[in-house]
Amino acid sequence: MKIMKVTAALLVSMALFACGGKSANEYRIWTQEGEADGALQFVQALADEFGAAQTPALKFVVENRDTEALREDFITASKAGNAPDLLWTVNDHIGPFVAAEIIVPTDDIPGIDVNLFDDSALRAAKMKDSTGADRVWGVPVSNGNHLMLLYNKDKVANPPLDTDQLISIARQHTVGDEYGLVFDQKEPFWLVPWLGGFGGKVFADDGVTPSLDTPAMVKTLQFLYDLKYKYAIMPPENNYAAADTLFKEGKAAMIVNGDWSLADYQGALGEKLGVARLPMVKETGLWPAPYTSGKYILFSKSSTVDPARLKVMVDFANFATNLKNQTQMVTYLTRLPSTKEALGQERLVEDEIQNSLLKASAYQLAVGTPMPTVPEMRYNWDSMRPKMAEVLSNKTTATEAAKAMQELAVQAAAAAKQ
Repeated sequence: MKIMKVTAALLVSMALFACGGKSANEYRIWTQEGEADGALQFVQALADEFGAAQTPALKFVVENRDTEALREDFITASKAGNAPDLLWTVNDHIGPFVAAEIIVPTDDIPGIDVNLFDDSALRAAKMKDSTGADRVWGVPVSNGNHLMLLYNKDKVANPPLDTDQLISIARQHTVGDEYGLVFDQKEPFWLVPWLGGFGGKVFADDGVTPSLDTPAMVKTLQFLYDLKYKYAIMPPENNYAAADTLFKEGKAAMIVNGDWSLADYQGALGEKLGVARLPMVKETGLWPAPYTSGKYILFSKSSTVDPARLKVMVDFANFATNLKNQTQMVTYLTRLPSTKEALGQERLVEDEIQNSLLKASAYQLAVGTPMPTVPEMRYNWDSMRPKMAEVLSNKTTATEAAKAMQELAVQAAAAAKQ
């Protein structure tokens, strides 16, 4: 399979087609995959190959949208009766789409066998339906989408095993405009692993009630504050792009980033790139637990009414996740596969360096926790984000921030029910 660039002409045709209705031989796929790591091109190449092999040939139009825009636009398009046929996206979208009743569960779609997929990938796509039954709402394409520790082997010979070692190593490499550790200080996705390491989680046992004003959250926020201010191993200001640039330029010894960045960093650092599990929290003896999920194919409810159209969509989902294409994805994108068959291969890829990176990624995945799909997760994200930023800009204390997070999340949940 040849990975092709999305041309300007194709983008125009995407835009034109998005304005029209469904055509018998045309199918639309919306994705939040981007061009930077070749993921958008990978999806388009799969769609082109599958479409060309059908009799008569079918056209699959793949359109990239920002993650948030895809969520909003899909809800709007579904209400207007002009939704795409399939989505290739993150599990975060499952919650709001299930609540809006605009996607269908995949565990009872004829031709989809969810038993072929790894349990960790399936768990991140599960959510209760309107009857209270647990359902699977997406076909897993990749497995992971998790944070881990990446390091520059020219600077760090052996990655830290616990947080004390992390701080010690990072302090050695924080000199001038170079830093020992960088990560996105703006997004709470980077807070969650450490929260797990301090024994906390964002929901109570019922899975929907916010549980943010806890000793574990206070300790997590204080830990992040100390990394920046007490130990001074992090830059004054650091969003995703800035952290990414520092690591690529060799001005950061270590970075916390996701499996989606592996292919890009391997290109930038080559053999100098190292991957390790996030170090154990010394105080608790617990491993940080990053959220895990992957990428999923979701079925638009409006497009599953026609049995013939549904069969084509099912055939594409099975094609995208067969052993050949799972292997292609691993090779091109350095992502872990979603099927048990692919994960069971003795070697995921032939390249020894890439294979070692994937094994390290899988080692981190083993202590992760499936990202919640419930709509209430959005209230948690929106409440954690500003208060985490205030702690890391020294505008509030960890205790005050945890209390405010809980209040904001509860208020948002209550407002949504009105």
